[in-house]
Amino acid sequence: MRPNGQAGARNCVLLLPINRSLNFIAASVKKMTNNTRHFEIPAETGRTEVDREVIVRTMIGLMNNANVGGIVLLATKPVTGNAYKNMGAERFIEEAKKTGKPFDIVYLTEAGGSYGILGETLKVTRKILLAVSEFRRSPCPLSSLTLGVKCGTSDATSGIAGNPAVGAAFDLLINAGGTAFFSETTEIIGAEDIVAGRARTPEVGRQILEAARHWEEKARSTGEDIREINPIPANIAAGISTLEEKSLGAIAKGGTKPIEGVLKYAEIPAGHGLYFVDSWMSSLSLPLCFTACGATIVLYQMGGGAMPKDPMMPAINPTVVSPFMYVTGNAKAYENSKDNFDFNSSRIMTKAEPVENEGKRLLDHILNVASGTMTKMETLNYAEQLELYMEGPVL
Repeated sequence: MRPNGQAGARNCVLLLPINRSLNFIAASVKKMTNNTRHFEIPAETGRTEVDREVIVRTMIGLMNNANVGGIVLLATKPVTGNAYKNMGAERFIEEAKKTGKPFDIVYLTEAGGSYGILGETLKVTRKILLAVSEFRRSPCPLSSLTLGVKCGTSDATSGIAGNPAVGAAFDLLINAGGTAFFSETTEIIGAEDIVAGRARTPEVGRQILEAARHWEEKARSTGEDIREINPIPANIAAGISTLEEKSLGAIAKGGTKPIEGVLKYAEIPAGHGLYFVDSWMSSLSLPLCFTACGATIVLYQMGGGAMPKDPMMPAINPTVVSPFMYVTGNAKAYENSKDNFDFNSSRIMTKAEPVENEGKRLLDHILNVASGTMTKMETLNYAEQLELYMEGPVL
């Protein structure tokens, strides 16, 4: 358990450079230490203030994620008069203190330059690792668990088995007082009225409809009609015929419970319950977003009808600090990639298994992962080149 009432599925130390020039130092120290993760901060120079805030919000969210037991910040110098006003070291120090977790900060100017900061960061990281290793697992209520889900490579099984099974697991979690996120704004177009109808308040419903309208209009501004370019070719090859059909299947992963609010990219919710996140569908962007929102485990629900034998998966570990699970409702996809899928809900179709039963079975597996069982992707040591969801121009 963490001081904020969330339960961590893992217990790692986060190396967080707050200046892009220090990414190399953080990455090098990660290679030299066990149980550390690092976030590679993207270029903030020339971006709009709104987009810089997305970067900061993501970094603060990662620090607050319950899987992070300790934090090591890296900065160029203590006085950041030459930094953007919302990206100074002082802000990150304040946010790290709020987490109540062991943390320290290392400055390039005080460590004696690049060679000095490499050694000093290694020394400090080992100290924080030892402190974090003293934390112990303990029984935690289901209400302390937070999940996120994206879907992809959608096919006919996505809306019949895979996504409904995830939705059933989410319903059980929400009933117990837990927290869950679903997203992909372009994937609700054609079914946005149904999603908005589940909003806790009229204002939340309005925000859902506005998010869908915004992205449909933004697509039109490029000269493209999103209803003509989506479904993508892989969806069509796997049996999806229209955007509405794809969207009706996609929204099933959010279950049936009321939607408490609409979150921005990497925004931490104010309370428990089910939330819609207005965000991009990219597998190198959305899982990171969910993790920064607070998800301690992230699911990727795949259709995979057009998947070849033993394929490379769309992403390996895009969450930085949270276990990443691949699940499917497609029996053929599961057989083609048993080394990658953590769960198979295809019995809904092949054996007429009730969706609720598969949802319970999926939640049981999620709880095993939360208690220490590795996901298939966690057996691979690879850091993705992640993409934050930023809209503004580079100025």
